[in-house]
Amino acid sequence: MRFNKLKISADATSRLRSLRQRTGLTPNLLCRAAIMLSLEEGPVGGGTTPDEEGQEFNAYTLTGDYNGLIGALLRFVEETEPDLAVPLTNDQLVGRLRFHIHRGVATLAVRAKSPADVARLAMAT
Repeated sequence: MRFNKLKISADATSRLRSLRQRTGLTPNLLCRAAIMLSLEEGPVGGGTTPDEEGQEFNAYTLTGDYNGLIGALLRFVEETEPDLAVPLTNDQLVGRLRFHIHRGVATLAVRAKSPADVARLAMAT
């Protein structure tokens, strides 16, 4: 999966601000946790992707040294759909990554009130 910049939804950006205030964690770390939580829930499928009206991340800021790992996990989860005949394109993968961030941030917003909560969620997965 290759991308230089990724814009997330306005809703996810707003929730990340709130999460940052509660947990003290930076948005890129919260997004990484959100991606993992969402991937655990399973594929997002080909649904409508969230808007791109929110915060923009550079690829390295968002995924760090884990870009290859996150891309492989994303492919593993998303390409196991029974009706998927061909591998997803890079653009489709990036769109699904945005959706996983959106879904994961929504989960974090409900379940994480402190840094310890984020750690517990990460350990439970």
